[in-house]
Amino acid sequence: MSEQPTPTAETQAAGSGAARKLVAVLLGLTAAVILMLCAFALPSINSGPHNMPVGVTGAEQTTQALRQNLDGDQWDVIAYDDADALASAIKDRDVIGGLAASATGIEVYTATAASPMGSSALTGLGNTLAAQQQSKATVHDLVPYPEDDPRGAGFSAAGFPMIFGGMIPAVLLARLFPGHTGLRTRLTGAVLFSLLAGAAVTAFLQYGTGSLAGDYWFTALGLSLGMAALSMTFIGLEALVGFAGLGLGAAVMMFLGNPLSGLATGPHWLPDGWSTLGQILPPGAAGSLLRANAYFDGIGAMSPALTLAAWVTLGLILILIADRRGAKTTLTATTTTETAPTPA
Repeated sequence: MSEQPTPTAETQAAGSGAARKLVAVLLGLTAAVILMLCAFALPSINSGPHNMPVGVTGAEQTTQALRQNLDGDQWDVIAYDDADALASAIKDRDVIGGLAASATGIEVYTATAASPMGSSALTGLGNTLAAQQQSKATVHDLVPYPEDDPRGAGFSAAGFPMIFGGMIPAVLLARLFPGHTGLRTRLTGAVLFSLLAGAAVTAFLQYGTGSLAGDYWFTALGLSLGMAALSMTFIGLEALVGFAGLGLGAAVMMFLGNPLSGLATGPHWLPDGWSTLGQILPPGAAGSLLRANAYFDGIGAMSPALTLAAWVTLGLILILIADRRGAKTTLTATTTTETAPTPA
């Protein structure tokens, strides 16, 4: 009978290393799943008005009563002289809506395109206050979604095309034009695709479904900027770190950027910390820029546009570092080849 081979120290070490690697991978995947659950579940569980700016107007005694009803962490109350001033503040995006109280009842002013969930909550609050006065609330939607898409379904659905419009080109271009020699081609392709895709998506949402109502070219350029911020960041990460960097960037944008973007609800519907993070990431900034251009004639567009420009700059910096590193590696390889002794 033949003897069983005795495991060597090297084999045992390799097995132990593989076991540790497997444990690390499993723990990492579990942590990723929990992070995804947190990103999707926690903002939804804790959703609701969070320091949502609203205006009130009316007689001083009535206004004071309104402020007391709205006091708390949910609403950030600002008093206005009259209903016209309140309406102007809503259109200028200083507040998302407001209440005008009088002896005859409650006038509710909303801007559904700014925050559909906030408008719904404010309407419910107005109805409750009116019922307490044994009167009725009248709702005025000053900035609604377009008639062809009154619920804003097309606008809310724009998040995934923006994210995939930044991620998929980076993956394909990295496959088709790999390495340092293809880096500038990948950069050019990302910029051109962002412009084309931004124009195409805007045309579909504005003329195909009637979901957008702003100036077409400004809206398209804003959407293109959002896609460029994503694609150039992805390309920079891939060029510098490889596909692991691209995968990490895609995971962050999909599992944090998308649920925290506030695209369907408005950013004030998320808890403060989550909302701030969401608006810093490209999907949230791109959504806010699209909202500003599509419904408010560009009012409020500056901050998200600067945020997206910062991401584009970050992508360019990563690409520049990768380009310099690749050029240095190529030069070193060339020099080594030239100085290598020729065989006799």
